[in-house]
Amino acid sequence: MKPKDALHIIVIGSGYVGLTTGLALSYLGHRVTCVDKNPEIISKLRQWQSPIYETGLEELLKEQSGRIEFADSINSRITEADIAIVAVGTPSKENGDTDLSYVEEAARSIGASMAPDQFLLVVNKSTVPIGTARRVKTVLTEELTKRGVCCHFSVASNPEFLREGAALHDTFFPDRIVVGADEIESVNLLRQMYAPILEQTFIPPKKVVRAERYGFPPLVITSPTSAELIKYTANAYLAMKISFINEFAGIAERVGADIREVARGIGLDNRIGPHFLNAGVGWGGSCFPKDVRSIIYTGAQYGYDMPLVKAALDVNTRQRKTVIEKLQATLKVIRGRTIGVLGLAFKANTDDIRESPAIDVIAGLLEMGARVKVYDPVAMDNYRRFYSRPEVIFVGSVVQAAAEADALVLLTDWDEFRHVDWKETASSMKGNVFIDGRNLLPKDEMTRFGFTYLGIGC
Repeated sequence: MKPKDALHIIVIGSGYVGLTTGLALSYLGHRVTCVDKNPEIISKLRQWQSPIYETGLEELLKEQSGRIEFADSINSRITEADIAIVAVGTPSKENGDTDLSYVEEAARSIGASMAPDQFLLVVNKSTVPIGTARRVKTVLTEELTKRGVCCHFSVASNPEFLREGAALHDTFFPDRIVVGADEIESVNLLRQMYAPILEQTFIPPKKVVRAERYGFPPLVITSPTSAELIKYTANAYLAMKISFINEFAGIAERVGADIREVARGIGLDNRIGPHFLNAGVGWGGSCFPKDVRSIIYTGAQYGYDMPLVKAALDVNTRQRKTVIEKLQATLKVIRGRTIGVLGLAFKANTDDIRESPAIDVIAGLLEMGARVKVYDPVAMDNYRRFYSRPEVIFVGSVVQAAAEADALVLLTDWDEFRHVDWKETASSMKGNVFIDGRNLLPKDEMTRFGFTYLGIGC
């Protein structure tokens, strides 16, 4: 499959966003080179092994064998490119601001390698603060001035809206594509890059299913500043929606209501909708926590307070403590108890543990003197790499986590946990407390199996 006007695209950064984007564009027929300065990542990719866990990603990677290149630097490759997509990490600083050092490093490497007779469109796909497109343009200009050359380039903002665990689906079948650019030439070039998606003229990869009623995604054209703010606004709103239902979960518990029934009742209102109304232990991951803090910081820079967004962050922090409070209320004394923790990833279908609720819950349990056994289908290596402590025992199944445990705490909504033989699992435990931090399992059934079942808001 090849579009009429295939482009040569350099993707700088081969993490969740960069690798997903690069593979999708390659599948659509463009000539793609994914660049990452981490030699371990490039080594794996050259062996057609995905360095991250993402549904369908490794299958697509192997399918693209020979059609996509992987490199540890851009060097001369940039001189042949039409578009350079910057998809590097943008971690948080301690004050909530966003660290743009990787973005600026990418911009400098582009400026150091461009050819004098070349036109290059540089696209910020990483989530970056307002004004970053302008900053990247400045860095590129400074680098070219050092070289004493005049190159033609433009900088556009093209934020991603990918859900981890469904990143490929969201790439091929997006709700919208946002392009922030000041020049019509840049808009047209990105329209050309996305043409197969905008027109839905491609046959989807095997693991990616097009919904029956999916039509054509709108192309939203804005200024770079508006595009940058769209990304933050979207993530802040979704974070607030989750925190909103979690706040009402606390009221539901106190008055005897079931937050799941409440969520269904309000979600049927078209003005509200059913999505992101699942009460639980709270949100995490690489986007919501970082982006919420970043936009609060940006507001403060402009002398503008954002109390709603701050409240979403405060509620989310409180929600993680709810699990330990429920354990303490039920077990009375946690010191010396054995607690089995089910789920380390911040959500199902990913191995990403960044800002995962499990990190805070496990740390709190250890501080209170508990012995903690943990199990996750795919995220244990990542947790072991960054948060391993001698007091944490890693086990290979739900049954092993439950054996001789005083309580189980479910923190990630893996589908595997729906299909456990919970009756047998309950019989292997010392106690019978089950805290369902995702309201994943039916209370009546778990109670029938002998558990003292406690959900969130129900």
